[in-house]
Parts: sequence; C-alpha cells; structure tokens
Amino acid sequence: MTGVPASAAGGSGAKPVRGGKLGSAAVNQASLWNVANLLTMLRLVLVPGFVLLLLHNGGYDPAWRSFAWAAFAIAMITDLFDGHLARTYNLVTDFGKIADPIADKAIMGAALICLSYLGDLPWWVTGVILFRELGITLMRFWVIRHGVIPASRGGKMKTLAQGVAVGMYVLALTGPLATIRFWVMAVAVVLTVATGLDYVRQAVVLRRRGLAAGRVAAKAGAGTAVAEPGSESAAGASGGAGRGSAGSDVRGPAEAER
Repeated sequence: MTGVPASAAGGSGAKPVRGGKLGSAAVNQASLWNVANLLTMLRLVLVPGFVLLLLHNGGYDPAWRSFAWAAFAIAMITDLFDGHLARTYNLVTDFGKIADPIADKAIMGAALICLSYLGDLPWWVTGVILFRELGITLMRFWVIRHGVIPASRGGKMKTLAQGVAVGMYVLALTGPLATIRFWVMAVAVVLTVATGLDYVRQAVVLRRRGLAAGRVAAKAGAGTAVAEPGSESAAGASGGAGRGSAGSDVRGPAEAER
C-alpha cells in the first residue's frame, strides 16, 4: 500500500477490457491520432483520388473505372476496420464519432454525383440518398449537446447495401449483373429512407430527454437554496425534526420532486 492514487501514478487503476463498454472517461482518454482516426482521415483523402479515377478519360473507360472501384473498395473496407478497432481497443473519440460518418458520406456522395453526372444512375436516387445523409449529419450536430446518436444496426445494413450497390455501378457491368445491381440499389434506397426516419425519431427523443433533464436539474438546484436565519423557512426547518418524529410527512422541494 503506497497510498498514492492510481490516477496520480499515471494510470486509471484498471486495464481496459477488450471489447468492453466504454464510459465517458475512456472516450476522453483516447488519443486523437490513433489508428482508427487515421483510417478515417485516409478515407477523406481518397475522395478526390476516387473522383479523378472515375472521371478519367470521359468516365467510360473500363480500366480506369476498375481503378476507381479499387479506391472505393479501400474506403469501404477502412470504414469497417476503423470502427472495429475503436471499439476493441478503446480508441473511441468524439472526433471519430463525428468524422467517421462525414468521411462515409463524402466518398458515397462523390460516387453518387459522379455516377449521375455520367448518366449511369438517376438523379432522383442520388437526391434521396444525399438528402437523407446530409439531413442526418445536421441532426447529429443539432442534438450533440444532449448526446451523440450512435450508428444503429439498420444504419450499418444501409451502409453495406449502399457500398455494394454503388460499387457495382462504378464497375462497367453489363447483362445480368447490370440487372442485379439495379435491385441492390433499390434495397439500398429503401434502407436509406427507413433508417433516416428512425434517426429522426431518436434525435427527437434524445433532445426531449436532454431538455427534461435540464429542467429537473434547474429545479433541484433551486430547491437546495439555504434559508436565511430568522425567516419563516428557517423557523420551519428548526421545528421540522420534532414534527418528523411525530410521524408527519416533512419533505423538501427536491424530495417532493422525486
């Protein structure tokens, strides 16, 4: 026993549990320049390179579109790895929670706009997906003071469906594969709309809970005010012990609130 707290010795006193749930302290302790965040930054860097490859030589060269698909695939794979690494090795940061979806939307938005520009994908599909993604991103910032909306299982399925569908459109596919990619994109659009509505619901609930918690905290803070000596409140407090022992119900404002 040294009598020195673990925090003063340079540690938290307990080793992080691999794959365990993270508290706010663990989130704050993770370094900004960790491998998960670096992979997220790599995806952002890949966006302009992907656009140049896809539009090179008029945008219809199968070879260059294959190179563009490779860049797009790398971006999608790093999206899977950075989230897994962050959760497994306690590398979750507030930067990662915000930058990760932005990086996803940047590469996806660039691909959709380029494909519609080339005439491979209807503009309304691009519009629906981009409207949803931009709206959810703005909504995350709208409720960030009350909490962060994490990626849901449905959101992950949506991301996977969009990645597969867009990847198939980036490649110069013909015949039955071109028909298959149409239906894959249809599934992606349905998941995009459904998960978007679910995120709106989560944001409204999160904001209402945050505002309610703020009102309760304000009332509780007002109820802890100390009565001035000689006032009726002080006199009532001095006689409260006797009345309480007689079996009467004596409660302060904070207790009554509960």
